[in-house]
Amino acid sequence: MVTAVVIPIICLYFYWITRKEMKLNDSKWLASADVQNEAILTGEIKSITQEKQRFYYHRYIFIQELKLQSETKLISAKKIIPIQNNTEIDNFSIGEVIRVYGSWEGNHFHFNEYEKVKNKR
Repeated sequence: MVTAVVIPIICLYFYWITRKEMKLNDSKWLASADVQNEAILTGEIKSITQEKQRFYYHRYIFIQELKLQSETKLISAKKIIPIQNNTEIDNFSIGEVIRVYGSWEGNHFHFNEYEKVKNKR
């Protein structure tokens, strides 16, 4: 008799916790693309690395890592995009000069906005 009451309560409790955790991770997944525009970098793209990573169960993010040669040094810049049905991936080419807007997180520069700069040749 006790198990007929306790087992459904335990199942509902774990269902409630799982739903709460999924909502939290969905909001973190969508917020992964939000970057504060605190700094600006300009440089020539030396290399491009692109990869798809699992964020949480069925949620994925697309990471584009660019090595930018600025006037003084080589900088690693990352763009993180949550993959949805209508996601468009930006295409970068080696040798392009771009200006990126974002913020520093550790040794990497995270950005979500950029513009192509015309070469001064």
